[in-house]
Amino acid sequence: MSAVAGLVPAPRSARYRISMVVLFGALPLIGLAVAVPAAWGWGLGWRDVGIAAVMYTICIFGIGVGFHRLFTHRAFKASRPLRIALAVAGSLAMESPLTSWVSEHRRHHKYADREGDPHSPWRYGEDWKGLAKGLIFAQVGWFIVGAERADPRHYAPDILGDRDLRHFSMRTYAAFGAVSMLLPPLAGGLLSWSWHGALTAFVWGSLVRYALVHHVTWLVNSICHTFGDREFATSDRAGNVRWVALLTFGEGWHNYHHADPTAARHGVLKGQWDASARLIWLFEKFGWAFDVRWPDQQRVSAKRSAAR
Repeated sequence: MSAVAGLVPAPRSARYRISMVVLFGALPLIGLAVAVPAAWGWGLGWRDVGIAAVMYTICIFGIGVGFHRLFTHRAFKASRPLRIALAVAGSLAMESPLTSWVSEHRRHHKYADREGDPHSPWRYGEDWKGLAKGLIFAQVGWFIVGAERADPRHYAPDILGDRDLRHFSMRTYAAFGAVSMLLPPLAGGLLSWSWHGALTAFVWGSLVRYALVHHVTWLVNSICHTFGDREFATSDRAGNVRWVALLTFGEGWHNYHHADPTAARHGVLKGQWDASARLIWLFEKFGWAFDVRWPDQQRVSAKRSAAR
């Protein structure tokens, strides 16, 4: 039995294992593999780019602003319509149900880069072989081969106790997955009024976008816990990686996030672009977000000084 608190055995059925391999291993690779001949044979039109970009933006903000900063860390409070909208947006990313996502991420912060962390890249050691294996594990393997899962009853009782949010569970996960995959071809078909437009939108807006969203967000687990600047004091190896921050709309400023997890802004230094924080700021201006935990300069300076 694991010494780590709040865990339950992961499903071990063949059906579950196969579904995990398909969803998180094969499907992203299939999406990228299909995109190459599709681009060669049909080209990539602006309609498909637009549809894929809109879906990517919805999913990344849904994960970063919704699942992460709002529901996991309570960096701000939101009106009921905004809470539901962010829960839907995050669910469309198909990274796991809200209850599971929050539970695993809270577990990650409790045991970051130590025994109990569900996806530390340092799991297999610090030599190049162990780290190479750990990077693959942190990027995608942890969800497929992990023997235990964080129990939402232990890590996310607040989500389970919310009458709006507890519906975003495994029971509705397949429905959101279907919507996520069908919206792009529906949009492509209607905008082009053709089956060809629906097909190309499915390739780029569904399959390729799915692959990009997953692997871009998982870079925070792998790359940002292996490389990057560490200007703020933390008990783990979380680092700031600029190119990951650009792709994830601010989530790649991971060092400060681990230094101050409940802060609504992760990019706190000059030149650290954080689109997710800007979106929260806009929500606050419209009155949809409130009690936002903005990091003050004194707190930032104190945590930066502690790292020196």
